[in-house]
Amino acid sequence: GAGVKAGTLNYVVKKGYVFKTYEGILIMEGFRTESRGTLQSNQFVFSVDNANLADSLMRLSGRHVELKYNEYLGALPWRGYSNFIVEEILSVK
Repeated sequence: GAGVKAGTLNYVVKKGYVFKTYEGILIMEGFRTESRGTLQSNQFVFSVDNANLADSLMRLSGRHVELKYNEYLGALPWRGYSNFIVEEILSVK
C-alpha cells in the first residue's frame, strides 16, 4: 500500500552494522493506549532508502511535515528496518 502521514518529525538517523540504513520516527497528533491506564503518543516508524531525502529529513527535525510512503510486506536489511519506506516530503510547516 501507499499513503501520507503528517506529524512532527522526531528524528532521522543512519544506523546499522552491515547495511547502513536511515530510520526515523514521526510523532502524530493524538494518543493511543497499549494497555489499560497508559497513554503513548502515536508514532510512525519509517525507513528512508534515498540518502538525499534522508539528509533533507535530518535537517527538518522538530518541524511539522507530510510524508508520502510505500508499505511493503516485509523489511529488507539493505532497505531499512521498517515496512514503511518514505518516498517524498510533501509539505513542511
